[in-house]
Amino acid sequence: MSDRRDGAPEAALDAEDAADSAAAESADAASPDGGHAAAAPSTHTVRLELVDEPGQLLAALHPIANNGGNLLSIYHERGNKTPRGRIPVEVDFEATPERFEEIVDALRSEGVNVMQAGTERYAEEVTILLFGHLIDTDLSDTLSRIEACESASVADVSLAAPQGTEEVSSARLRLEARAGETDAALAAVRELADEKELRVVEPLTGVDA
Repeated sequence: MSDRRDGAPEAALDAEDAADSAAAESADAASPDGGHAAAAPSTHTVRLELVDEPGQLLAALHPIANNGGNLLSIYHERGNKTPRGRIPVEVDFEATPERFEEIVDALRSEGVNVMQAGTERYAEEVTILLFGHLIDTDLSDTLSRIEACESASVADVSLAAPQGTEEVSSARLRLEARAGETDAALAAVRELADEKELRVVEPLTGVDA
């Protein structure tokens, strides 16, 4: 208390406060949003598909933390596997819009399947049939490569092999495609089917599958 009796320290503090206030007002005047940061962090959600192996969740979280994401919650759905036998994981985190885009790109660069990012949803749905030696040509690989085109997600798979897995079988695939990208997804399926000598039966336009 003795250092405040002459008033000098208080005056110094008042001067510093005045300078800080002036700087803040100047920043507010220069900022079109009145001083509020245009790129303020907001909450984002990504839905991932992970292989059921030790360390996969931690590896998927690294691109988020390393690119400025502040983790809020993780929902690990071990009892609800995807058609490819993988585990869906929902992650909530805070990040600026720019950081969010970088995080999504980093996840995909690391080979993590991003099924949903923020408000990005698969808005179109199409059902196709695949015929041929699906098991011999590695059905898991076929599904993985369809997902890799990034235009669609395999929402459901139904396999029928009445003559055994070594004979011709069929699979009904329900694909969820991003808005406006159904044609790109189907083109990727056709190319893959040609490579593996599979037959694709696509639904007619305007006809419910």
